Amino acid sequence: MPAIVLVGAQWGDEGKGKATDLMGPDVDYVVKFNGGNNAGHTIVIDGEKYALHLLPSGILTPTCTPVIGNGVVIDLEVLFREIDGLEARGVSTDKLVVSANAHIIAPYNRTLDRVTERFLGSRKIGTTGRGIGPTYADKMSRNGIRVQDLFDHHILEQKVEAALALKNQILTKIYNRRAISVTEVMDELLPYAARLAPMVADTTRVLERALDEGKNVLLEAGQATLLDVDHGTYPYVTSSSATAGGACTGSGIPPTRITRVIAILKAYTTRVGEGPFPTELFDADGEFLRTTGFEFGTTTGRPRRCGWLDTVIGRYATRINGVTDFVITKLDVLTGLDTVPICVAYDVDGVRHDEMPVNQSDFHHAKPVYEELAGWSEDLSDVRRFEDLPAAAQAYVLRVEELIGARVSAIGVGPGREQIISRHPLLD
Repeated sequence: MPAIVLVGAQWGDEGKGKATDLMGPDVDYVVKFNGGNNAGHTIVIDGEKYALHLLPSGILTPTCTPVIGNGVVIDLEVLFREIDGLEARGVSTDKLVVSANAHIIAPYNRTLDRVTERFLGSRKIGTTGRGIGPTYADKMSRNGIRVQDLFDHHILEQKVEAALALKNQILTKIYNRRAISVTEVMDELLPYAARLAPMVADTTRVLERALDEGKNVLLEAGQATLLDVDHGTYPYVTSSSATAGGACTGSGIPPTRITRVIAILKAYTTRVGEGPFPTELFDADGEFLRTTGFEFGTTTGRPRRCGWLDTVIGRYATRINGVTDFVITKLDVLTGLDTVPICVAYDVDGVRHDEMPVNQSDFHHAKPVYEELAGWSEDLSDVRRFEDLPAAAQAYVLRVEELIGARVSAIGVGPGREQIISRHPLLD
């Protein structure tokens, strides 16, 4: 049976959690394969809002097994705070499975993340300060702590000592901060070991067995295509692989078992943090999108930068991920506009670019080339069939579909679980 990848097509916050939840009843496993608690999914069920940061969205579907894959970095305090919060609201987390090979965010990773951003000043990247980047850096330099290390006190102590031998030199001699002791780190991490142990497994084997048994497995990305460390707007990116290719390395599922790639595209564009953003708006239209779409970070609460839909980015996401289906979210936010601009290309010093410029400087200087479409004033919140959308809204979706190069299979028309229009099945 299929493994299906779900990715964001922009800079994140597109509504991946809503799409995951939409497929929930038909999916047996939902796997988070990258990132940490630096991103969030907001899901509304029967008027109840759930904000998830580290847990896979499938945690809200009783029939689904949620999996935290080996490509994720885990803040244990955040993990159990989320678990306790859901349990207090009557949501069972008993099925959660955690990879033994996932890396742990240590307290020194969080400290280094924060002080480094302050040190960079105007050159800051705009991280969340939650230790994500430094933890991935430790992973790549083979100096990281994995979940399985929590269950061997001696190995854990050795790894913490080795890490602090260098990190304390950086903290004290470069940033003028106090040194962190081995005991501090051990005292923070070890108390979680006993509670975590029953959840830990070889998740690659778990998922292989599930696919062999004919189960549906959904691989859910944190962040999005333009934040991917290889294919995003580097260096203003996250520290992991948020594209479809990352689904394989972050879960242990081979690419030959993936049958569909679903990308989530917001009906306009948003971004959090630093970095280029060709369609960004600094006027009343930008404030309209921010206010009407409630564009504030699920994890940080930061106001999101807002702009018109950029289909150059959409085409890029199609190519990089091999997208088979798009889900457009928040179409309802555009209601009430007289005209709705769509970015169809860039102008860079008088030269038209129909695709993403390969040169970073060109992208920084790109000016959007807009195509104006008619707006609509009708309320979309109760529409459940594409044919029942206002003609202008239908035309908007069809033009976007043409420009991004893959079919639009579903459309979100409100925050609720049921506020979705299905044009093509996301699961065969």
